[in-house]
Amino acid sequence: MKESLRSKIINFEDYLAITLGLVMFSLAWTLFIIPAQITGGGVSGIGAVLFFATGIPVGLTYFVVNIILVAIAIKVLGASFGIKTIYSMIIVSLGLTLSQGALKEPLIDDTFLSAVLGGILSGVGLGIVFSKGGSTGGTDIIAAIIVKYRNISPGRVILYCDVIIIASSFFVLKSVDKMVYGYVTMAVVSYALDSVLSGANRSAQMFIFSKRYEEIADFINQQHYRGVTVLDGTGWYTKENVKVVISVVRKRETGAIFRKIKEIDPGAFISMGSVMGVYGEGFDKLKL
Repeated sequence: MKESLRSKIINFEDYLAITLGLVMFSLAWTLFIIPAQITGGGVSGIGAVLFFATGIPVGLTYFVVNIILVAIAIKVLGASFGIKTIYSMIIVSLGLTLSQGALKEPLIDDTFLSAVLGGILSGVGLGIVFSKGGSTGGTDIIAAIIVKYRNISPGRVILYCDVIIIASSFFVLKSVDKMVYGYVTMAVVSYALDSVLSGANRSAQMFIFSKRYEEIADFINQQHYRGVTVLDGTGWYTKENVKVVISVVRKRETGAIFRKIKEIDPGAFISMGSVMGVYGEGFDKLKL
């Protein structure tokens, strides 16, 4: 019963975070990118190009294009797209429509600043969504379909799609500057997205030397649900036997662990280092 309740709470927190990320993504477009007549990548970029050309709201285009892509994906790949993708699609469509209709004038007159701020806000929002297992669909779906039939990486497919979408804005806006600003936005989005994802998943490996190793190991194991290994060691200077507590934790968990170690054994010796990747239970899944 407790496990089921805990799972529901975690699921609710995931959807709450995904919603926040999607709202940030929508506002990035309607507050900065679209008012500056910049086109980014993805289905939102397609919607922006059509909006500049015909005046059709971006949210409507986003919804219709994604519905078509999801329908094709279900037929080609099977019903493997989770509820989070459909939920994200609806939230972004509503967010773009409502916020675009409410904004009458651009917040910033500087095009370059709009490109940077829009890219940052969009990238951070997407990073939050992806870190919680969400997806905005769009070019991700196109990539998944192409990858099924061609030996090419999904990232390259998405990159090609974004480059083509941004380049198409030239035929509508007739401005090389606006097109270049679109590529600036794409680069900033990519950087912000990677920064959020690497920050959210960053891990640390801790070596803890303490005579009160049992209390420290129990705290890490029980309070943070992290695996702990205790090894036998020998202090070469003193020739005394020592116990070494080894654990891999998320960076965000280290603060609480340090405070507890200081409370249990202020004289403990601790070595901590960042690790490039951690795979297994409680961390990332091992992918081929």
